Order: sequence, then structure tokens, then C-alpha cells
Amino acid sequence: MQKQKPNEQVSYLKKYLSLAPVLAVVSVSVAFSTWAVFNYFFPDLLFHPMP
Repeated sequence: MQKQKPNEQVSYLKKYLSLAPVLAVVSVSVAFSTWAVFNYFFPDLLFHPMP
């Protein structure tokens, strides 16, 4: 594996992070994690909101 210059690494990282599937997986993971944590601490608020 060739060593890359820092500029090449940054451009590669930006190119990788701009891929739609990566963004989709990250956003779904964040959404599910938020839901799981919220549901753990407040299990009744999601599906049975208080009147």
C-alpha cells in the first residue's frame, strides 16, 4: 500500500464520506440509536403519549 500525502488522504476521506450509501447508513444508525436511547429512558412516551 502506497503512503499518501495528507492532502490526498483528506480528499479521499471527503470523497468516501460523500457517498450516498454511507450517509444513508450513518443517518439510519443515528436515528435508531436516538430512538433506542429515548425508548430506554421513556418507554411509554413514544407509543402512549400523555394526554
